[in-house]
Amino acid sequence: MTNSRMMILLGATFALALWAPGARSQDKAAGVASTAEVHVVITDAKLRNDQELPPLQKEDVKVKQGKNFLDISQLIPAQGENNALQLMILIDDTLDAQSVGNNLNDIKTFISGLPASTVIGVGYMSNASVQLVQNFTSDHDLAAKAIRLPIGRLSSMDSPYLSLISLIKGWTQQKVRREVVIVSDGVDRLHGEKPQADRLGPNFGPVYHSMPTISNDASSASEISQRYNVIVFPIYSPGVGRAGRSSWDLQIGLSGLTEIADETGGECFSLSTSNAVSFKPYLDRLQAYLNNQYYLVFNANQGKKDSLARINIQKVEGKNSEILAPDNVWVPGPPKAPKSK
Repeated sequence: MTNSRMMILLGATFALALWAPGARSQDKAAGVASTAEVHVVITDAKLRNDQELPPLQKEDVKVKQGKNFLDISQLIPAQGENNALQLMILIDDTLDAQSVGNNLNDIKTFISGLPASTVIGVGYMSNASVQLVQNFTSDHDLAAKAIRLPIGRLSSMDSPYLSLISLIKGWTQQKVRREVVIVSDGVDRLHGEKPQADRLGPNFGPVYHSMPTISNDASSASEISQRYNVIVFPIYSPGVGRAGRSSWDLQIGLSGLTEIADETGGECFSLSTSNAVSFKPYLDRLQAYLNNQYYLVFNANQGKKDSLARINIQKVEGKNSEILAPDNVWVPGPPKAPKSK
């Protein structure tokens, strides 16, 4: 086989090579910063539902790291042979079954209508972990049948954020899109309360107050998701217990879900903290997002070691859509020098 024919075949199977780790270093002696090749999934999102989006072009996107614009090497539509997707559906077992019950049928219908290139997994969150009731399968009817009503009770370690972290850490990396739909109220019932300095003087130590703030675990879950190129789409639904009736707790929970969605390149679907009559409008919008995703490849400036780097990915001005993208990307550091014997 000639070299030219080999290059053609490699181009045709780009999806298999797209996520291969690789770094490209420049000559530091020449004063040029070292760079590494980075791969992320971005979404071209309509600003209005009544408009049609033309295919996104490489010149429509700009990537900025600090004050510098970065060179984009490839923008590949997640379609055709590049359309593979692993989609995990996570349902919080602390949800109020009566509130979410009928909406689960919307999720089943959504699953059944996904393309054959999408594999679906279903899990339930409790005790800071995930009970996987259906591993990834291309049998969409089988995945839909795995959807059940949440138990609607509390466990000893209820944190949707720790459950998400547990899932991602155990998720074998593949050279495909990896995305999660979380149905939850976002309330961290495990770590919602935080110690504060007491108002009575230095001798009393930190004091716990019942009014929570956004969980630190929400930020950790966001960072883990960005580290492993996982996009998160939360759907808000109210939970049980006192926290499920507290407007403060509910707003804090929704804020935590929104943080993860915004920072990973997803979107949080909600009617504030009200219960949605139907999930269908949310899922229709999610389907539109999945249909307009792209693999973006560019060279980012390296730090001294592997790390998350702040990246700003936007669409050029004058376009009738916006780009949903992660706030940070994982940039491998320079190759380590071999240890001397």
